[in-house]
Amino acid sequence: MAKNARKKSGRGLKIFGCIVLVLAVAYAAIALWPAPQNFALDNPMMKDGDMPILIAHGGGNREFPDNTLEAFCNAYSLDPDVMMETDVSITRDGVVILSHDTRLDRKTNVTGYIIDWNYSDLIAQKVDFGYTNKTKSQVLVEGSELVPFTNPDGLRVTPLDVTYPEGVTPRDPEVFLATTLEELIVTFPESRINVEIKQSGEEGLLCLSAILELLEKHDAWDRVVLASFHTEIYAEYQRLQQEGLVPDTFMCSPGTTNAAIFYALQLLKLDVFFTEGTCVLQLPTTYDIEIGGKEITINLATSALIEAAHAHNIAVHYWTINDPEEMRELIELGADGIMTDYPHRLADVYAEYGSAQ
Repeated sequence: MAKNARKKSGRGLKIFGCIVLVLAVAYAAIALWPAPQNFALDNPMMKDGDMPILIAHGGGNREFPDNTLEAFCNAYSLDPDVMMETDVSITRDGVVILSHDTRLDRKTNVTGYIIDWNYSDLIAQKVDFGYTNKTKSQVLVEGSELVPFTNPDGLRVTPLDVTYPEGVTPRDPEVFLATTLEELIVTFPESRINVEIKQSGEEGLLCLSAILELLEKHDAWDRVVLASFHTEIYAEYQRLQQEGLVPDTFMCSPGTTNAAIFYALQLLKLDVFFTEGTCVLQLPTTYDIEIGGKEITINLATSALIEAAHAHNIAVHYWTINDPEEMRELIELGADGIMTDYPHRLADVYAEYGSAQ
């Protein structure tokens, strides 16, 4: 009896060993399998040379008011190759305007949701986007005063303080007027632009539809990349690509959930299974998660992650980097893009390496 038990035990161990061996071989094969090219064409989001792309967050929103044409002109005057990062929402009359918030309370001298305003009224009333008001959940704090924007030196600025590209003139001598996405695309016809859709649900999808019309109208597919933290918007990006409703040059980046999937798969050497149509990962350098009541910080700024993304022809951009030492670390790491509120500060760091970019 004992002899039979030993035989059965031996057979069980052999079977278990075979299963482990098969799994190990399969894992090794998967890990060595060539990564799919998630973006099939030359990737405009990859860095141009040794230096990462200089990306002006909101146009460089610590130097000039956030998401205004004037801020982007300021960044362009520093470096014509600058990439522009902006946030957008659609108005009641169907115009896509630049705004980090879906409400107007924090950055203007009026209040309310953008979807409840007509763009024509914003212009007719000369609504000023040159403020940094105190808000809670995007709503102006009751009784608080409006706070005009000031630059890093603590000085008020006007549209006349900007260096404009050739052929571009101030829209108003005092007011930072609402800026449309079309204005941005037309004013900088060669610039790369990152566009994040801020509205969600039906409003966000309506905004996306209007953006696609602009990209088609101005043939800007190969220089505008779309982003969103809303899963339904990113899912729509994927559907459009899968059904062939956008050209091969259409570019998008995943939100938190899908970026996390890539991070986990590359850790396990299983990123061959990441097949989503995306051209760039836009990431913070670290991300905090809570596991079992304990907060854990995950480091996303690693050479392994960047190398894995590059194997998929996916670029890696980091946000929002305002510390010069952190900028240097990302340069050495091989990041493709660095997004900052201070374009001049990042340009100074690049100059240390003997390059404007």
